[in-house]
Amino acid sequence: MNSIKHLASKTGKAIGEFKLIDEGDKILVGLSGGKDSWTLLHVLYHLKKKAPVNFDLYPVTVNPGFPGFITAQISEYIKKNLPDLNFTTESTNISEIIDKHITPGKSICSFCSRLRRGVLYRIAIENNFNKIALGHHADDFIETLLLNQFFNGRIKAMTPLLYSDNGKNTVIRPLCYVNEEKIIDFIKTTDFPITESKCPAREEDRNRVKIKNLLAELSHAFPGIKSSILSSISSLDTRHLMDSRYWDNKESK
Repeated sequence: MNSIKHLASKTGKAIGEFKLIDEGDKILVGLSGGKDSWTLLHVLYHLKKKAPVNFDLYPVTVNPGFPGFITAQISEYIKKNLPDLNFTTESTNISEIIDKHITPGKSICSFCSRLRRGVLYRIAIENNFNKIALGHHADDFIETLLLNQFFNGRIKAMTPLLYSDNGKNTVIRPLCYVNEEKIIDFIKTTDFPITESKCPAREEDRNRVKIKNLLAELSHAFPGIKSSILSSISSLDTRHLMDSRYWDNKESK
């Protein structure tokens, strides 16, 4: 099975199981310019041609204002190769906000992510986009689960379908069943203009790097371990956990 067919199959499975896309959806696709977001846009564009429902895609790139972050090549590629898509670039002062408000011990990566997510939420509301598609893949789900367990003491990962706290936005993650290595293989067959983040704190999230390396080591010894961990997120046995809020007092043995 070639790369796009494999990706489309995994993505279609997620869309079907979690009901991520419905008839008439106007989907904002967060296009950072990295490998994951390019893959997401391309796979959704591919599925759109064959899907039994009609939906529209609106790629949006949020420019955080980091020095050297260039969006021109993203725009040029879409105009040339995906001319039927209405692409938007949103310039922001996220870089300045981070410089002013970041404090020692606070993760710049998570802070920046929340700021960029807020921009996407606003754009979606202003343009009546009813869903926001993000390029998180299976490895992101697994790494987030382990990061929360190891460092935050919580069993928490990601969800393929997320409603914002105010109920005005819906986030979907259609690549939840796609392994990162498949995305890397796919990117090698394309000419996408991969854009570096230029984030000054790109290497800050050392814990995630450690988790990624740990998973790579474990996967070498136990080839099916990542699939098993991913499956565990959707197969909870709350009776056998230590959170009494989920206990059935009659059955908690």
